[in-house]
Parts: sequence; structure tokens; C-alpha cells
Amino acid sequence: MSQFRIGLGYDIHRFAEGRKLILGGVEIPHSKGLDGHSDADCLTHALADAVLGALGLPDIGHFFPNDDPRCKGMDSQDILRRAVEEAHNRGYRVGNCDIALIAEEPKIAPHLDAMKRVLAQNLRVETTEIGLKATTNEKIGDLGRALGIAAHATVLLEKI
Repeated sequence: MSQFRIGLGYDIHRFAEGRKLILGGVEIPHSKGLDGHSDADCLTHALADAVLGALGLPDIGHFFPNDDPRCKGMDSQDILRRAVEEAHNRGYRVGNCDIALIAEEPKIAPHLDAMKRVLAQNLRVETTEIGLKATTNEKIGDLGRALGIAAHATVLLEKI
């Protein structure tokens, strides 16, 4: 295996009434949460998929199927920790990552530092190794109409 491996992850979830909004492991005040079998943290799902993809492994649906009752309401940070553990088991550690969150609402910027702290702990890196930004979809498409939130993540793994 090479010294460096790069992975790309993407996830999207629709808004749903009666759910908490969790992004990057942080609960964000909002009138709706995201729909999903787990806590539906699309940012963390994209990041975990990026780690797994860098390793050439299947996506999180393989490890945590949405028809498995044990995964119902699962904390997505557990999914991320599992992906990082898979990397360590194969002789890699996270070098750095870059994440883009796409959301018309709510405002994400006030929560970015808290998200970075949670993610850094579970990625086993310093917060300076995490690029995290939020943008809108400029009112274009379903994301632009605030029907959900999406995330793109890229991760660099380094040989230990």
C-alpha cells in the first residue's frame, strides 16, 4: 500500500419534523432535523465515507445498514470512530481533511469551531488538521429551497 491515500465522501439528508439537527457531532438549534436511520449527521457520514473510501472499503451503509435495528438513532460519531479504527488497523492515520457543508439554513458559521473540536477528537487529529466551511446552494435546486443539507469531505490518510 502507498504512503498516502485520499478519500472522497458525500452525503445528503432531507429535513424532517420532530428530529434534532446534528452536524459534525454538534446539536444545532433549528425547527427541523435531518431524516435518517441514525442521527442523520450528513457531515460526519461524508467524512466517515471519505476515510473508508481512502482505504478502498465499502461505504458506511455496508458497516451500518439502515435496515439494522441496532443502528436506529445511532450517534454518527460512533460511525466515524469505526472508520478511523479501520484506518489504524490497516496501518494508516488521518493526516488532514477538508469538509464543505451545503445548507441554506440554519446559519452554520457559529457552530464550526464546536464541530471541529468534536471531529478532531474522533479523527485523532488537532483541529488545525480540519478544514471546515459552510456555503449555500444559492437558492438553486432542492438544497437551495432548504429541503435538506449535504456535505462533501476529502481526507488524506498517512502510513503510520
